[in-house]
Amino acid sequence: MLRIKQFVFNPVQENTYVLYNEEGWCAIVDPGCYFGNEKEAMQEFLGENMLLVKFLLNTHCHLDHVFGNRFIYDKFKTPLYLHRNEEPLLEYAPTSGKQWGLPFQGYNGPLLYLEAGNTIQIGSDILEVLLTPGHSPGSICFYCRNQAFVISGDVLFRESIGRTDLPGGDFDTLIQSIQEQLFTLPDEVVVYSGHGPQTTIGYEKQHNPFLHQADR
Repeated sequence: MLRIKQFVFNPVQENTYVLYNEEGWCAIVDPGCYFGNEKEAMQEFLGENMLLVKFLLNTHCHLDHVFGNRFIYDKFKTPLYLHRNEEPLLEYAPTSGKQWGLPFQGYNGPLLYLEAGNTIQIGSDILEVLLTPGHSPGSICFYCRNQAFVISGDVLFRESIGRTDLPGGDFDTLIQSIQEQLFTLPDEVVVYSGHGPQTTIGYEKQHNPFLHQADR
């Protein structure tokens, strides 16, 4: 069974997730650790729980979600998994960081590409890859069917959705992704978003104003 540790990192208040099991395997999703104390907090948690980092995963590659990619790779030599369409954003992220006054070193390790329908196996636990573009060209979500949760990145938030005014974003595409990939999941599925509190699929079906507006 996977446990979920959530960190809130960097000035953008991004949610970084560590998914880990009783065997000591873990996956780090969207490491946003930017400051030294944030990197220390991540390393201390991994060390205290004696976790071996098996996967480094990006839902998408906007700068606040990739600040810590290089740190994790340098420490654990774990290659980065992402969708191919996110590679240009990953390459541009350090430039974007300078523009926002948040300079950082970009990821310099190997890339492994994920597609819709692929699976990530952490011990006996499985995450399914859902392709959900719209916030960015190759946004993906990680769905754990057995435990009824999904890591949604910046696709879906509590009563909100990801912004679509950044390069590669598209509102209609994002709404379609949510309706066809996320709202087809069971209502009880817990949504762990890239920012803000967790929610559920059922709650968002009833209360998300952006989806209600799209239906009209």
